[in-house]
Amino acid sequence: MSKKILLLPGDGIGQEVIAEAEKVIGWMNREYGLGLECERDLIGGAAYDDHGTPLSDATLKLAHEADAVLMGAVGGPEYDDVPRDVRPEAGLLWIRKEMDLFANLRPAVAFDALMAASSLKAEVLQGLDILIVRELTAGVYFGKPRGMETLPDGTERCIDTQSYTRSEIKRIARVAFDLARQRNGKLHSVEKANVMETGAFWRKVVTELHQAEGDGVTLEHMYADNCAMQLVRAPKQFDVIVTDNLFGDVLSDCAAMLTGSLGMLPSASLGAVDSAGKRPALYEPVHGSAPDIAGQNKANPLAMLMSLAMMLQYSLGADDAAKRLEGAVQAVLSDGIRTEDILDSSKGQQAVSTSQMGDAIIDRLGS
Repeated sequence: MSKKILLLPGDGIGQEVIAEAEKVIGWMNREYGLGLECERDLIGGAAYDDHGTPLSDATLKLAHEADAVLMGAVGGPEYDDVPRDVRPEAGLLWIRKEMDLFANLRPAVAFDALMAASSLKAEVLQGLDILIVRELTAGVYFGKPRGMETLPDGTERCIDTQSYTRSEIKRIARVAFDLARQRNGKLHSVEKANVMETGAFWRKVVTELHQAEGDGVTLEHMYADNCAMQLVRAPKQFDVIVTDNLFGDVLSDCAAMLTGSLGMLPSASLGAVDSAGKRPALYEPVHGSAPDIAGQNKANPLAMLMSLAMMLQYSLGADDAAKRLEGAVQAVLSDGIRTEDILDSSKGQQAVSTSQMGDAIIDRLGS
C-alpha cells in the first residue's frame, strides 16, 4: 500500500530544505520499498501570494487526506504589513488547529560532533537528550477575547486570553506520560502556578492525572521561568517536559540552542488516533524561514531530515529507516561536514551548501 505525503515547502529556506527531504524520500523508496507518494502544495506567504490566504481549503483537504504532512517554514519581512489574520504564520496556526494537532514533540539532542557549536561547556551538554511536549491548539495563541479596543477615556488596550479546559490539559499530559514511560520515566510539568490561574489549574489537572494514570513515571512541577534558567544551568536534569503553548514555544527554542543551532532541531505535531487507526501528523523543522539566506543554498537541511526521520517513525512505522537516517546524520557530522551555521572554523572546516549536505547524507545512507 502506498502512503501519501503532502509536502508544504512554504517560504524562504523552506523551499531549499524540503528539496533535500525529497531526495532522501526517493532513496528510502528505492531501498525500503516504502511506496511514499509525494504531492506539493502551498502554505504561508506562497499561498497568500497565489490565493490571498495562507492556507486554502483545498490544501487543508489534502492535508486531511495525507498519511503525513512535511512542512518547510513560513513567513518573511515582505508580509509584515499584511493583516494579521492572513499573515503566513496564520496558515501554520490554522492547519494545526483544523487538523487538531494538539501534541507538539520537540527533541533537543546534543551531538558529540557539535559540542563546539553550543555556547555551553561540553561537560554540561554531553549526553543531552530532552523531549519537550508542547500543547499546540489551545492557550493564549487561540484564546478569546483577543484584539484591540478603545476604553471610554480613549485609552487603547490590547487583549490576549490564556485559556485551557480540563480535557485539553489531560490529553497532552497523557501523551507526555506515555512518552516518559518509553524513555527514562521522568516528567517535568511546567507552568506559572504561582501567578496564573491557568497555571494553577494545569498543575492540579496534571497532578490528578498522575495519581490516576501515572504508574512508572516520576512527576515534578516547575515554574516556567525557573525551567528556562535550569535549561542553561543543568539541562541534563530533564528528560521529558510537558508545558502549554506559549511556554512550550519559548522553552523549545531555548533547548534548541543548547545543541548549537536551530538548524538541527526537528519537530512532530500529532493528533489523536481516529477510528480507522490513523493519526493526523505534521512534521517540520523548528527553524524559521531565514529570509536573510533564502535562495542562497546556505541553509542547514538537517532539521528537516530529522523531521523526516520522525515521520518515518511516528506515522509510517518505518523504524529501521528512521534509525538509518538518524545514523547518517550522526556520521556526516562526525566526518566534519558542516553547513555555515554549525561550522567550527578553528578546525579548518569549510562550509558546504544545502544541496551538498543532502548529497552527503545520501552517500552515508548508501554506505
